[in-house]
Amino acid sequence: MKHFCLRILFCASILSSVCSFLQAETFKFKFTEGESYRINSVIHEIVTVDGNFSHSAEIANRISVSVSDVRTEDGKTSAEHNCTFMTSEKSSNRTFEWGQQYESIFRRDENGRYDISDEYFMPVVRDVPVFPGYDLKPGDRWQASGEEAHDFRLHFGLEKPFKVPFTADYVYLGAIEEEGRTFHCIEVEYTLFFNTPSPPDGRNGSTPPVYPVSVKGFSRQQLYWDNEMGILSHYNEKFNIQLDLNTGSRLNYQGIAEAVVSKNEVLDRDKIVREMNDEISRQGIQNTRATATDEGVTISMEAIRFVADSSEFLPGEEEKIKRIAGIISKYPDNDLLVSGHTALAGTPESRQSLSEERAEAVADLLIRLGVRKQQNIFTQGFGAERPCAPNDTEENRARNRRVEITILEK
Repeated sequence: MKHFCLRILFCASILSSVCSFLQAETFKFKFTEGESYRINSVIHEIVTVDGNFSHSAEIANRISVSVSDVRTEDGKTSAEHNCTFMTSEKSSNRTFEWGQQYESIFRRDENGRYDISDEYFMPVVRDVPVFPGYDLKPGDRWQASGEEAHDFRLHFGLEKPFKVPFTADYVYLGAIEEEGRTFHCIEVEYTLFFNTPSPPDGRNGSTPPVYPVSVKGFSRQQLYWDNEMGILSHYNEKFNIQLDLNTGSRLNYQGIAEAVVSKNEVLDRDKIVREMNDEISRQGIQNTRATATDEGVTISMEAIRFVADSSEFLPGEEEKIKRIAGIISKYPDNDLLVSGHTALAGTPESRQSLSEERAEAVADLLIRLGVRKQQNIFTQGFGAERPCAPNDTEENRARNRRVEITILEK
């Protein structure tokens, strides 16, 4: 139930060595028409069922946000946020597989309040942080309501977000200097205690569906606020959520999360493609080229050589990827998506599995080379579904056995 782990907040992280400035501050979200940013978070979670260990998970969430329709009404500014949420669990090969995506559109005002319809399931945590609209000094406290909205469609058949209200307690701790920037440290904590108001009934005398009758838990967060930019910079969180089901079972999710907010750098795709292809040609890297795509800029490595039916590189292939890694390292500010493709051989299931494993092998090497952190590289396999050439000759089949690395613009 990884949706329960999506502690997706537009907020920020870790508190250390707090050096409070004494002047009062007014905190507000600031919106710029057309701005784009992303949130990368990592969650480490342990799940128990009826007190017994079930499994642990490491989950990466990637949120891409575009801001538009900035307007001021009655003295308060708000903006529309068009978002893509993606959640990914770590594979056995240490990489994060590109996972389920959610689209969401909502307005948020300068104090942090959401206006979002029930058709959207993300973000899970809403109205955090909410600012009081007046000056705050270190040590000042305030409260604000919020809610968690969970996606229980898959597990409990609930077609709308399952909303759990809460009251959050905030305290402004003060300001710190970090790498030449000033961040304002805020702690927020809330407790969940909620009974399902209208439990679903069984139809025509049938057994009622499984559903949560109560939700209990807490969240403790430490936020870094960038008041100059009017945005949260990073955060960390400790959480514990307990679901009591109508069957008598108890599910418990506990863990920690941390996230960083980054600007999405707009890519000059044509320029980058020229630069990359010039460098690929200069280094004599065979069967490799860069192209502009809808997602960003993609380097396609055709005829990449693995041991037959495996993700083990043949001699010389790691060196080729190392040289490509050096080219990609010149563009460090965007996430990467590594996708694997196969020729039309074997079963669809074996092709899919092999394409995923080969993408993971390339991504793992990029991580070990320091090209990106684990939470900034994602993998995806397509089997033989996206050939770049007909599977009618050995040469063409070799082309289709390829791995592509995309520098994501959004």
